[in-house]
Order: sequence, then C-alpha cells, then structure tokens
Amino acid sequence: MPLLERLARLNRTAVFVAALVVVLFGLFLPKPVGGLILLAVAGFLIAIMSTTWRVQPSSTRVLRTFVLVFLVLTGLTRTF
Repeated sequence: MPLLERLARLNRTAVFVAALVVVLFGLFLPKPVGGLILLAVAGFLIAIMSTTWRVQPSSTRVLRTFVLVFLVLTGLTRTF
C-alpha cells in the first residue's frame, strides 16, 4: 500500500506534534467545530488501526483503543 509506505517514512516526532496540535485545536475551538475535528481525527485513527491491527502488539492495541474511545467520546460530547 503506497499510502502506508509514505506514512511509515514520515518523521515520527513531527507526526506526533502535528496530531497533538490538531487534537488541541479540536479541544479548544468552539463546540460544534471542535467536536467535528476530533471525530475526523478519530475516523482517521480507525482507518489506520483497521489496516495495521494484525501486526500491532497487544499492549499497543489496548493503548490505541483507549485513545480512540477518548477521541470519540470527547468529539461526541463537544459536537452535541
């Protein structure tokens, strides 16, 4: 998959900081917009997780699932 190969080549620190900035925008923007941003990030995370689920260790799966649940619940709370 060319998209995953390109994502794997990105600088992990830069990707983490960019994701953190987007999540912070989602948390601090006004309610409906911020919630939609968080739900979009959760959707992207679901797409990545569904593709890479089989090759991730169990501890990583648990952590990613907690982050996903946090994003979805926070996004829904801030949207409605």
